[in-house]
Amino acid sequence: MKVTPRTPSDAVGMAIQRSGGSEASCKRSRWPERNPGAIRSIRDRGRGMVDLWENSPVRIESNDPRTDWFIDALFPGNPLLCCGWSRHRFETRPRSSWHKLDRLPLLVPNPMTARKGKTLTGKVSEHSLENTGPRRFLVIEQDTGEPDEQAAILLHLAEKAPLALALHSGGKSLHGWFYCAGQTDERLRQFMEYAVSLGADPATWTPSQFVRMPDALRDNGKRQAVYFFNPEVVKNETR
Repeated sequence: MKVTPRTPSDAVGMAIQRSGGSEASCKRSRWPERNPGAIRSIRDRGRGMVDLWENSPVRIESNDPRTDWFIDALFPGNPLLCCGWSRHRFETRPRSSWHKLDRLPLLVPNPMTARKGKTLTGKVSEHSLENTGPRRFLVIEQDTGEPDEQAAILLHLAEKAPLALALHSGGKSLHGWFYCAGQTDERLRQFMEYAVSLGADPATWTPSQFVRMPDALRDNGKRQAVYFFNPEVVKNETR
């Protein structure tokens, strides 16, 4: 089954239609509970990790890390990127100043607007919400269920939103990178709420949240392997 990329507006519109909501209903302080029935229905379609890999428009077959290649495709030009050796050791630099990214397990999935900003406690830092730019990717982290179930859910979400990349964290979760540049938080909130109802971690809603660097090695030595990659959904922004 081939995953057909959709535009961000199509994606969010379908998510809103599915949930029966509206943009005004996005203003909620709580995330929805998991919906076991919906999760079971998606899982019972029988798709899994193999399907995620086979549906990738770019076939991932090499065992050599290709982190820099993925990052250049996801973030063309020379944007400021915040990358981390750990959640406590990180820097913000222009893309051209980052080398051997496969050795850094973490990054913010949105370009930064400045080298430094103020945290919520007033501390000047290279990793803050203040110096994080507009959303480019909304990362859905599936942190519950077996890998095949997580893959099935990401493939289901990819029918509603433009999935650019999916990777395994090297731990217990799959991460799906959904391209969302230009969309409002109100509209994206609808999609995120639906993903949370299917078991996603709401922490990645925060634009400055660190996520796993594609194809890099994490601190336990395991590779954060990419299983799905579709650079076309990013290239469409310049057409």
